[in-house]
Amino acid sequence: MIKHSNTVFTTLSAVFMAGALVSGAAEQMPHEAVVAAKASPKETAAASIAKGVKWLADNQKEDGSFSNAQFPGLSGLALWAVAASGDPAYSNVVKRGGDFIISKAQPDGGIYTPLPGRQGGGLSTYNTAVCLSAIAATGRDDITELVLNARTFLAGSQLTGDDSFSGGFGYDSSGPRRYADLMNTHFVMEAMRRTHHYEDKRPAGGKRADINWKAALEFAENLHHGPDAGENAGGFVYSPADAKAGTTKTKTDGAEGEKAEEKIVMQSYGSITYAGLLALLYCDINKTDPRVRSTLDWASKHWTLDENPGVGDQGLYFFYNVISRSMSAAGLDAIPREKGGEIIWADEVITKVSSLMREDGSWVNKNGRFWENDPVLSTAYSVLALEFASGITD
Repeated sequence: MIKHSNTVFTTLSAVFMAGALVSGAAEQMPHEAVVAAKASPKETAAASIAKGVKWLADNQKEDGSFSNAQFPGLSGLALWAVAASGDPAYSNVVKRGGDFIISKAQPDGGIYTPLPGRQGGGLSTYNTAVCLSAIAATGRDDITELVLNARTFLAGSQLTGDDSFSGGFGYDSSGPRRYADLMNTHFVMEAMRRTHHYEDKRPAGGKRADINWKAALEFAENLHHGPDAGENAGGFVYSPADAKAGTTKTKTDGAEGEKAEEKIVMQSYGSITYAGLLALLYCDINKTDPRVRSTLDWASKHWTLDENPGVGDQGLYFFYNVISRSMSAAGLDAIPREKGGEIIWADEVITKVSSLMREDGSWVNKNGRFWENDPVLSTAYSVLALEFASGITD
């Protein structure tokens, strides 16, 4: 939900001196000058957001997309970042980006591009979920039918049954392989939470759409390590079928008089653990609940912004993004450090992400895993991370 308050623009404008404008201006105060002036974290975020949003706007294509049009979720993330800035200078960019997303709506209600012959098709579930959150962030008044149709599509994409994938979501529910993971599941949860109020606009007699939250929670909980997982305790893993961070051996405490047992567990890693935290919160699990607290304990023990803990530089910018989204959702200003003191996560994320911005206002990951070598994707992730961390959006 976007805070379109005048205080946002006051904060942004304060960063730029001598008449320099936040966005849409021919000359901006250099980002390096703001940093050199020892600006506050919020001022640093405002400057970085302004420069990043301008880069995204300058790189929008004629059709309103920002990246590979076959995968509208990429454009959706960029649209979300620009819209969340709340800057009216980019109203036409937001309008054209929204029009592009709308053009990708399919007869089944999904928002994606059909790709026959490609395994997983057009990643229909993923693209629909991301695009749904993005189009809702624009605040347009002509999207009710689109949103309701997309909600119905996502609700119908949830896997049922009695195996380990039940309750979850994969990239494409119509694909040949039965599969679900926490990445897609948390994006669907987010989209459904951000648009739930649209159900009040559904025509009388229409069937309201929602996912089975109890089943979704059970899917997420099955990917959450308990206290017997050693260093992995409290962390999450990607999927029942995919150990993206590898596996490790850990010893469990045996009953009295019995030897400890050794077992192999999937290793937890940073970005998916924060996605798991967000999943718990969207399932209305209170932040004082032991499941949330154990996740925060893992986050404290493995706190670093120099890498995505457990997988190095893979998915680094999504890592920054999901930290900000999950901590914002939790309403936490800080988490305890393992060895005392507090982690003021927002200040640290703002400082780190801003330091990685390239001269032209973009971000890119040299590691192309998860498509982060696409500067549109990494820039959208980064701008959104800064917007959530600085409180411009929530």
